[in-house]
Amino acid sequence: MENYNENSTDFFLLGLFPPSSLGLFLFTLTVPIFLMALAGNLCMVLLILLDAQLYTPMYFLLSQLSLMDLIYICTTVPKMASGFLFGNKSISFIGCGVQSFFFATLAGSEGLILMSMSYDRYMAICFPLHYPTLMNRKVCVLMILGSWTMGVINSFAHTVYILHIPYCRSRAINHFFCHVPSMLTLACMDTRVYEYTVFISTIVFLVFPFLGILCSYGQVLLAVYHIRSREGRKKAYSTCSAHLTVVTFYYAPFAYTYLHPKSFQSPAEDKVLAVFYIFLTPVLNPVIYSLRNKEVLGALGRVTQRIYSGKL
Repeated sequence: MENYNENSTDFFLLGLFPPSSLGLFLFTLTVPIFLMALAGNLCMVLLILLDAQLYTPMYFLLSQLSLMDLIYICTTVPKMASGFLFGNKSISFIGCGVQSFFFATLAGSEGLILMSMSYDRYMAICFPLHYPTLMNRKVCVLMILGSWTMGVINSFAHTVYILHIPYCRSRAINHFFCHVPSMLTLACMDTRVYEYTVFISTIVFLVFPFLGILCSYGQVLLAVYHIRSREGRKKAYSTCSAHLTVVTFYYAPFAYTYLHPKSFQSPAEDKVLAVFYIFLTPVLNPVIYSLRNKEVLGALGRVTQRIYSGKL
């Protein structure tokens, strides 16, 4: 491990990849993934903003998911890339707090948005006649505001705590962003009580929403089972399984990281798990939820035509 000035108030992110040819190779693999995630989510946000035919609760929620994924990767990946390419591994005390705040906000809010999206599909498939009333714009806005608000409140509490605990050991964080569990290992005080609050937050923002998603899709699959059309059932099963795959990729690494006993955790394991929710889910979400959708592809064609005709 590199020798950093322990008298500095800055933190030092040790990064994701080793400073070697293997590390450079692995880094080059992440670049196209980052660009794909950036382009896919930015495209979704702009499409839903510009095309009136996508002004529905489902796509409104999708736009928030894409916005969260967009902020997610921009909060963590550029700093990781800068540290690897230029050796700029230092991050200020406040900067670390800001990064941790945004990460925790998005982690909590996205879990609630995913649950809202599964509820939306449940209402649309199981109660199609009442769907316009039960999932109107007001309900949708309340879901989104509630997700963001709860995420911010939870994140603010955790960020205030980690900025006020004393750090009297090395300031080198063995991660590629300001990861709260990794920061706690540097504290010179007993943090067991705080770790219980992290456990409770994980239950509230990850476990409960995941169970809600499973219940919603379980009801959807039961409703689909009674569809007479074999092709319709096949399509619905394929869509649900794809959605659940993305949800699992998002929730499972988070749950394992934050519910796993601290004594059994390893920095290398934490970083590998972080790759799933930092890199893979932002890439998969636009593809699974949106870009395979005919309505989205139609909107892309309409917006592209408007751009070329100069009517945007």
